[in-house]
Amino acid sequence: MSKAAGSRLLSALTPSICASCRAKLLPTPASTSLLRPFSSTPRRPANPPSRDSSELLSSLASEFSASRPQPQRNPAPNAYTTTGTRNTTAYDIAQIYSEDFSSSIEPPSVLPAEKPPHHLHIYATKHNTHITLTRPDRNPIISFSAGNIGFRKAGRGSYDAAYQLAAFFMKKIQDQGLLRDITRLEVALRGYGPGREAVTKVLLGSEGRMIRGKVVKVTDQTRLKFGGTRSPKPRRLG
Repeated sequence: MSKAAGSRLLSALTPSICASCRAKLLPTPASTSLLRPFSSTPRRPANPPSRDSSELLSSLASEFSASRPQPQRNPAPNAYTTTGTRNTTAYDIAQIYSEDFSSSIEPPSVLPAEKPPHHLHIYATKHNTHITLTRPDRNPIISFSAGNIGFRKAGRGSYDAAYQLAAFFMKKIQDQGLLRDITRLEVALRGYGPGREAVTKVLLGSEGRMIRGKVVKVTDQTRLKFGGTRSPKPRRLG
C-alpha cells in the first residue's frame, strides 16, 4: 500500500484525529531509513561524538591509577611474611629491594689518592758527591755535599767522604722531623763516581733503616752523550 492510500484510509477511519496526531502515526522518510526489519538492536550513529584529548587522557590516567596496586611506603616488619590474610607477592619483594635496602646500604667509600712522592737526588762525580732532598714539586728541602762536612780538595771525591756524607744526611732528615711528611720516596742516581756505591751502602745499612721502607722507586738519571762536542785531547806526561 502506498503512502497516499494509507493516509486516505486513516483519514476515513479516524475523521476526528487532528493533523499533528496523524503525522505522528504515519512513518516519515527519516524514521523509515533508521528502521531495521531483521534486527531489534538500534543502529549506532556513523560518526560518534569526539571527546577532547585532555579529557580522554585524564580518564585513562584515573582508570590506570585505580587499577594499579598502591605500594606501602613503610610496611610493618611482618608484612613481608606469608600470613593468613596477606601473601607476599613479587611486587612486594620489588618494593622491599627498591625502598628499604637502597636507603640502608651506603655507597662504598672512595679510597684517598696517594700523595705524590718526595725525591732524593744523588749526584756522584769523580771529584765530589751531592745529595739533595726535594718536595714533590721538585723544590729543595735540604742539600749537602762532601765539602759541607769538612772534606777539602781531592778528599771530596773519595769513597769515605761520600759514605760520611750519606750518614750525615740521614741523621739530618731525622733531626728535622722530615720523616713525618715523607710517605713515598723516589731515589734518583746520577753519575758513576765513588759516591754512588757509598750512598747505596748507607741506604741499605743501619743508617738508612728509617727511610728505606719509604722508597718506592729507584732511577738512573746519568746523562749519556750521543756525539756532542769534541772531547779534550788526552793528557801526555813526559
